[in-house]
Amino acid sequence: MPTVLARWQPFPTPAKAEEVTIGSRLGGECRIFRGMRRAIVVLLLSMAAWPPAPALHAEPAPPDAQARFIAGLPVHDTPLEELSLSPAWAAHAVAFDSDWKRLEKSQLGPIHQWAADRLAEGVASTNPLLYMFSGPDILYAQAFFPKASTYVLCGIEPIGALPDVKKIPREALAPALHGLEKSLDSVLNFSFFITKEMKEHFKNTQLSGTLPVLYTFLARSGCHLDDVRMVTISSAGVMSDGSGPTPGVKITFTRAGQEPQTLYYICTDLSDDAVPKSGFLKWLDQLGKANGFAKAASYLMHGSNFSKIRQQLLNQCQLIVQDDSAIPVKYFSPENWVLQFYGRYLGPLSLFKQYPPEPELMDAYRHSNIPTIPFSFGYRWHPHESTLIVAERRAGPIPIKPATPATP
Repeated sequence: MPTVLARWQPFPTPAKAEEVTIGSRLGGECRIFRGMRRAIVVLLLSMAAWPPAPALHAEPAPPDAQARFIAGLPVHDTPLEELSLSPAWAAHAVAFDSDWKRLEKSQLGPIHQWAADRLAEGVASTNPLLYMFSGPDILYAQAFFPKASTYVLCGIEPIGALPDVKKIPREALAPALHGLEKSLDSVLNFSFFITKEMKEHFKNTQLSGTLPVLYTFLARSGCHLDDVRMVTISSAGVMSDGSGPTPGVKITFTRAGQEPQTLYYICTDLSDDAVPKSGFLKWLDQLGKANGFAKAASYLMHGSNFSKIRQQLLNQCQLIVQDDSAIPVKYFSPENWVLQFYGRYLGPLSLFKQYPPEPELMDAYRHSNIPTIPFSFGYRWHPHESTLIVAERRAGPIPIKPATPATP
């Protein structure tokens, strides 16, 4: 169906990619300042000689060392320590340290505090978290649901190869690291990915796909990567190691004071025509009770071409945190769901004019005393314009039969 394929672009759709022009002045200023800062750092560090080329190792460095290196964090006493003496990595680390401090102050810190006050059940829940149309955004999933036993992210952005930074030619290391930084500009500045930009940056770098981004966010969030493996899901919903038509990656990680957690990123088309063939929904069923998270979802579940994944979330989730671009509130029946609204509702941006404002949301925000949120969420990246909705299932049986997950 050509029409469906035209709309089902990497989640942000072309319309979403254009939306960054709304914040182009701020984004441009951020990037210009960042570029100047980086140039100064590179100039100073380039005065130091490159360390000798590291000796070749038969085995790549372990995933945690790879993640810390890519994230600009110290890699002392690892096979990558010598490579971290390069000016390219030092400049990358300085840039990322600055960006991360700004992100923690403006977004992550306020989210953690808000969630502790307003979303205590979600913060404490160990239910699997389902985050559709996510791209590699494990960052915000963890911020709202830090104790989920399993995170399931899904998009059509390619996974890429397992990172092995020692295989990157010395002259290509700086462009590779800088390409990663540029691919993260939108999520660091606006809280959502612009996949068109990310895809373009990945074309010209040896750190390609979603894996380097997942590595970066996990390492910067204080996670230790224990194991990383490629997986695939059969049409029968059975997951196994290796490659296949519905590819994915499984990352097992640990944070201080917590039980090991698992992250799956599955690369598949969620449209109604494609998703039944992939086995993805059958595999999701096996996870049992779950929570849901969605933002900047291109309003895809507002249309008729993504009704199956919409219904899957409504059937399986006990708690859903989302913005207005995810599941329309008319699908949350009052008999089954309690809705809580936060922030403001101004309707979809003009770039999504094919989706009219939701009457139910307009009425709720007009006649209720809605609490504000101290952070940005979704497309309207100004904190005082963002919409946040918490949907909690009323007490009662979940309308699916949990089963033992068939995972490797």
